Amino acid sequence: MVALSGPHTIGRAQCQNFRSRIYGGDTNINAAFATSLKANCPQSGGDGNLAALDATTANAFDNAYYTNLLSQKGLLHSDQVLFNNATTDNTVRNFASNTAAFSSAFATAMVKMGNIQPLTGTQGQIRLSCSKVNS
Repeated sequence: MVALSGPHTIGRAQCQNFRSRIYGGDTNINAAFATSLKANCPQSGGDGNLAALDATTANAFDNAYYTNLLSQKGLLHSDQVLFNNATTDNTVRNFASNTAAFSSAFATAMVKMGNIQPLTGTQGQIRLSCSKVNS
């Protein structure tokens, strides 16, 4: 999962998806980073305003995303929890310091994802609500 989160090194997120992180008392965020985000993401309104998922190298596919996590500069809560005194901390540190390790792990994970054979037709279902099986 840590490697598959790496593509957050490119792209943007809408303010509505990270507002609670910068205004909700999240203690696992760099204070200066949160302040800079508030300039473009007011406490109310501006839901569609965008911020880079990787404020360091927003348009490059690299390992800066992981370096940002080490500095508590993950834009989304789901990103920052990858480096939050958890079992994934060592992997984040490794990817932050070793671009080749990240690239290799990402390629391997993408091949595994590509080999997943989802249920199709009447064998599966498209959920109306992601959190529960259709009735």
